Amino acid sequence: MILKKLASALTLIVLAMGTAFAQSPTRIQQFNAWGAYSYASNKGKVCDTGLWRWSRHPNYFFEWLHWFAYVLIGIGSPYWWVTVAGVLVMYVFLTKVTGIPWTEQQSLRSRGDAYRRYQQSTSEFFPLPPRARVVHAAGNPD
Repeated sequence: MILKKLASALTLIVLAMGTAFAQSPTRIQQFNAWGAYSYASNKGKVCDTGLWRWSRHPNYFFEWLHWFAYVLIGIGSPYWWVTVAGVLVMYVFLTKVTGIPWTEQQSLRSRGDAYRRYQQSTSEFFPLPPRARVVHAAGNPD
């Protein structure tokens, strides 16, 4: 029994360290080195390559996905349902309360029509193949 508790505690520590590392200053320095935060040259533009071609918020999707690790850890516990509730609560918070709604509003303010076009072609949360953009008679994508 003690070994099981120790293994669970170690799993949580490793998970927390992995999550913290993903957001560490070293990662931010790497992004800076790659030019990801070159605000002047990207003003008003939308990143629609890589994962952002498939989802407007892949960072939130993978944040939510990592919560399934807690479900796996909770298997066999009489309180396993709490871990499932955590996944559901995080989904609601990320998609309806704190994450996506605020980010979408900010992106619309700072990127305008370019972001509106991006919204039409790219899934909001789940990574899905991009939808075709509508092109009007004038030849402008909508």
